[in-house]
Amino acid sequence: MQRDELADFLRRRREAIRPAEVGIADGPRRRTTGLRREEVAMLAGMSVDYVVRLEQGRSSQPSPQLLGALARALRLSDDERDHLFHLAGHRPPPADGTARLARAGLMRMLDLLGEIPALVLSDLGEVLAQNRTAVLLTGDHTGFTGDRRYIVHRWFTDPAARAVAPVEEREHYGRQIVADLRAAAGRRTGDPVVAGLIERLQAASADFRRLWAEHEVAVRRAARKTMLHPRVGRMLLDCETLVTPDQSQQLLVLTPADAETRERLDLLRVLGIEDFPTEAGTPQ
Repeated sequence: MQRDELADFLRRRREAIRPAEVGIADGPRRRTTGLRREEVAMLAGMSVDYVVRLEQGRSSQPSPQLLGALARALRLSDDERDHLFHLAGHRPPPADGTARLARAGLMRMLDLLGEIPALVLSDLGEVLAQNRTAVLLTGDHTGFTGDRRYIVHRWFTDPAARAVAPVEEREHYGRQIVADLRAAAGRRTGDPVVAGLIERLQAASADFRRLWAEHEVAVRRAARKTMLHPRVGRMLLDCETLVTPDQSQQLLVLTPADAETRERLDLLRVLGIEDFPTEAGTPQ
C-alpha cells in the first residue's frame, strides 16, 4: 500500500470535483471549488474521520468495497479507479467481470436525473449504483453478495423478489428476465461466470429451466411495469433502458406512467427510507 501516493491522489480528485457534478448545491459561502471531506464521506457511506485519515496517509488498508465506494463518490474513470486500487495494494476489479463498478459517465447521469428513479446495472442484472429516489422506490440493491447480486437469481429463488409484481404479470416479467440473460450469454459465450450462473439457476428453479429451454432472446430497452410497493401501493412505471456501446452496462430510468403513480412517488420522497424492506423489491 502506497499511503502517501494514495492520500495525494484522493485529495486531488476530491478537489477537482465541483459539487454540482454530484448533485450538491454550490452555495455562496463555499471556500473551495471542490468537495469537502464530509461530502465525500456522505457520498461514499463512510465516516468523515476515515476520509481524513486516508488523505493524511494514516489509515489502515481500505477494503475493495471501500475503494469501490470512493471510486463512485469521486466519479473516477476506469483508469483512475484501477490506479486507486493499485495504490491501496489491491488488484482492480476485472474489466469484463460481474463485480465491475458503474462507469463514471453513468454515475454523472444518475446525479443529473435527480428525483427521477434511475439505476446502473451490469449486463447480468447486478445493480451497480442507484440514486436516492431509486432506493426509495425499489430498496437498496447494491449490497448483495454471491448469486443474490443478480436480479434473475433473486427472481427465481426468492419469493419476496416476486412479491413486488402482480400475480398475473409475474410470468411475463420472468420471461423478460430470462430472455435478457439469454442475450447476455450469447454475447459472452464461453464466460465461466455466465455459464456458472445459468447452471446454478437451472438446478435451483424449475420455472427457470422451463423458460430457459424456450430459447427466447430479447434485450430489454423499454417496457411498462406495475409495481406493488409495500408503503404506497400499486404504481405504474415506464422503464427505459439505455445500453452502453459495448452492452456491458445499462442505465435504467423509471418514470411514472400516470398521475396517481406520480403522486405516490412524491409521497415516497416525503416518507424517506425509514423502515424500508431493502430485500423485497426488484428494479425490473
